[in-house]
Amino acid sequence: VQLVESGGGLEQPGESLRLSCAASGFTFESTDMNWVRQAPGKGFEWVSCISSDGSDTDYGNTVKGRFTISRDNAKYTLYLQMNSLKPEDTAVYYCAPGGCRLSKMFPDRLIRGQGTQVTVSS
Repeated sequence: VQLVESGGGLEQPGESLRLSCAASGFTFESTDMNWVRQAPGKGFEWVSCISSDGSDTDYGNTVKGRFTISRDNAKYTLYLQMNSLKPEDTAVYYCAPGGCRLSKMFPDRLIRGQGTQVTVSS
């Protein structure tokens, strides 16, 4: 399993970012996918999940209405569109394969890539 996250950076509050995750080494098109994040000094937080065919999505309460998860199975790529960014969104963001229900319960146990840093600050 290989997961390469990209797209992070420094943004001001209210701005937007789009994260990408290039996946390989497993059958991406048959796998539910997640985004999780880890803020400085804190544990892992589950952010969002998308079903293997993209028909179902779910979001944590802290990002619901601001973030949108999507995927392109032909490109083996997962995305996270992040709008209306807040300072509390500052974290390292990781993509992770896994069923949505268990991933939400145990975000720290997921296989992850190296992550991409998102910093929201004025």
